Amino acid sequence: MKTMLEAAKAAKPEIARLTSAQKNAALNAMADALLAQQARILAANAQDLEAARGTVSDVMLDRLALNPGRIAGMAQGIREVAELPDPVGLVLEEHTRPDGLKIQKVSVPMGVIAIIYESRPNVTSDAAALALKSGNVCVLRGGKEAFRSASAIVDALRAGLKSQGIPENAVNLVQDTSRSSATALMTANGYIDLLIPRGGAGLINACVRTATVPCIATGTGICHVYVEKTADLDMALNIVENAKTSRPSVCNAEEVLLVDKAVAPLFLPMLHERLVTGRAQPVQLRLDETAAAIIPGIPAGEKDFDTEFLDYILAVKCVENVQEAVAHISAHSTGHSEAIVTQSPEAEAAFTSGVDSAAVYVNASTRFTDGGEFGLGCEMGISTQKLHARGPMGLRELTTYKYIIHGNGNVR
Repeated sequence: MKTMLEAAKAAKPEIARLTSAQKNAALNAMADALLAQQARILAANAQDLEAARGTVSDVMLDRLALNPGRIAGMAQGIREVAELPDPVGLVLEEHTRPDGLKIQKVSVPMGVIAIIYESRPNVTSDAAALALKSGNVCVLRGGKEAFRSASAIVDALRAGLKSQGIPENAVNLVQDTSRSSATALMTANGYIDLLIPRGGAGLINACVRTATVPCIATGTGICHVYVEKTADLDMALNIVENAKTSRPSVCNAEEVLLVDKAVAPLFLPMLHERLVTGRAQPVQLRLDETAAAIIPGIPAGEKDFDTEFLDYILAVKCVENVQEAVAHISAHSTGHSEAIVTQSPEAEAAFTSGVDSAAVYVNASTRFTDGGEFGLGCEMGISTQKLHARGPMGLRELTTYKYIIHGNGNVR
């Protein structure tokens, strides 16, 4: 670990000095290398899947799985990052003082960014691409379930870098997947400039508790959709179904549905038909007392409104009005993504001003909280905190700034 961190730190100045043209050429070479080494990557992924089968859910297996289409998507994601504006060297602010000093606030790379993540192999290429384009070195520490896949992906990315004469140590993969290696990154003061955990609540909480390096909390998503009494109910059904079922294993999937009591007798039977009896993969509904009196389901337990299920499970609660919906979200949300379905400007205003999450939607699914969907390219993660970065972390969020001051012999 120490050898890797020293190599990453040594590469930092050279990576920070790369021109936009150099970075873009390297990114396209990395995308080419992914496609060229597709067979090797898929073989490694097949080994990971075989080892994981029987130990994780089918939903999590899907999260781990790669195929030619997903690898093509990873390569395309890298190319899209290459097309984005360079976030480094931007003059964010400037002014001239009465004494003649010209003060500029200029964007610069963070330096060495460590990313601790779990079983999604595509995070490996996304993180490497974003780090390089923003002039940063990355140290990747994936989970043991995806280690073979991540290793094959990193080998391809490093081959792309090498082909362009760029230090391979711009992208590094920790070989040890034990807990001690994660702890070592969390406490690598002097080597790691920013730590980003990307995964479940356990990983994120461990990083927040343990890290002595700067750390951004990301990812845990207890996301809510509130169907307000004026909502178009067909629209609401489509949004709820998409938010819950399009990919339930990701952090922007809906976990809690709030329904206005005024429309619950009409809407909940429609919901049951759409999500339970009308689906090959039914959603398990965990219902509060009011909802349970209207449709069949499982009584909601004490923890169901505070759980990130990451599965075909949806907690359902009936509320009196938008104020109660906002109060419930304030008490139970992780600050990720929340949505209201409404035709009332007053309800919309109360919801968007009252809900304090990174992304607040009106008449749209929470599944759009994603760097690509926001036009940021791929993302490093979804920040659920407020300092430095909030929401999808794209290129700008991987830079900091410094002040450059020009004078003419000025003394104070």
